[in-house]
Amino acid sequence: MNDLEKNPWTILAEKKVYNNPWIELTEYDVLNPSGGKGIYSVVHFHNYAIGILPLDEENNTWLVGQYRFPLNQYSWEIPEGGGNKNLSPLESAKRELLEETGIEAKEWIPLIETHLSNSATDEFAIIYIARNLSFQNSNPEETEELRVKKLPFDEVYKMVMKGEITDGITMLAVMKVKLLILEGKI
Repeated sequence: MNDLEKNPWTILAEKKVYNNPWIELTEYDVLNPSGGKGIYSVVHFHNYAIGILPLDEENNTWLVGQYRFPLNQYSWEIPEGGGNKNLSPLESAKRELLEETGIEAKEWIPLIETHLSNSATDEFAIIYIARNLSFQNSNPEETEELRVKKLPFDEVYKMVMKGEITDGITMLAVMKVKLLILEGKI
């Protein structure tokens, strides 16, 4: 690690402000990199964020639509949800895809690992491509009122480019898959 990569923050005190089964909020009294006193709050996520972009042989994919309470609006997204950190992320991805869409996949390709909002949270996402698909019945959680729709991948890409899809996990997955398609790797 070089000097530029060392932590320039000094923690003077920390206080757990809030905790539930999904998140924990901690407030820190700090000295910032220039030595000034301040506070920094961090949201810690108890689970991974998991995303799955299913692709069939014709490059169709499936989106899940649901009303997102924090945004106060409807959102179309790839299947995604929380992954217990005591389980493998792939196991959580398989569960999430089946639960939300009724899709099972025989082939799983790791696509992206990313921090989603690293200025305020430690949320870490793991995103997969699911291939060689078969179809069962979905079984969403009681808190989910979902609509599932099958679309050509290129149509989903256009939705991202037009700003009709704003979910970060979905946008990352779609843009990376588009690059892989252009490079002939998918």
